[in-house]
Amino acid sequence: MASMALPSIYSYCNNKYKNKGHTHKISTVPRIVLSQSQKPDNKPDHQIPRREIILRSSELAVIGAIFSFSGKKPEYLGVQKNPPALALCPATQNCISTSENVGDLTHYAPPWNYNGGRNRKKPVTREVAMEELLQVIKSTKPDKYTPKIVEKKDDYVLVEYESPILGFVDDVEFWFPSGKKSIVEYRSASRIGNFDFDVNRKRIKALRLVLEKKGWASEETF
Repeated sequence: MASMALPSIYSYCNNKYKNKGHTHKISTVPRIVLSQSQKPDNKPDHQIPRREIILRSSELAVIGAIFSFSGKKPEYLGVQKNPPALALCPATQNCISTSENVGDLTHYAPPWNYNGGRNRKKPVTREVAMEELLQVIKSTKPDKYTPKIVEKKDDYVLVEYESPILGFVDDVEFWFPSGKKSIVEYRSASRIGNFDFDVNRKRIKALRLVLEKKGWASEETF
């Protein structure tokens, strides 16, 4: 697989919109540097680690969408089959997921319990909890990102969050696993770039704080 080097998308935008009058207007087009691996990868697909598959897919998505700030929707979204879980994060620092190892401080985030909060006087069903989640998603706009629900199932929701400037898009998933009482897993990731200045983590925290008023709680300290 070819390796890729990209400058920060934020650096690109800052150069493009330098202040008027004092400096010349600079427009730096992001460069993609490709180099072939020294050793061919002849491993069958089932032997490739999950994280490597996610990383490769992310690289292809960035290459295909380099001139579009919205980026391309990743193909690996949704509940994975073996084992059932949301996808892991790529190596970039713009993604968090409850599927990550608890020791990964960059990418791990604890799941939620919709019956675990002090404000929940009596337990509710998954259907009621789903409606509460959808209501909070629609009414809460962390960092002024606009939410758009693009997929909804009985146990799964996919939301696209678009930034107010330049139209960056983040994909946020919520999953209610069967057999895990009152637990909600989630994953929040930016489509392009390497850093998000904690936008994804702040978004999840903002949603959780509103949900806590309805009786939700984090399973661990976040």
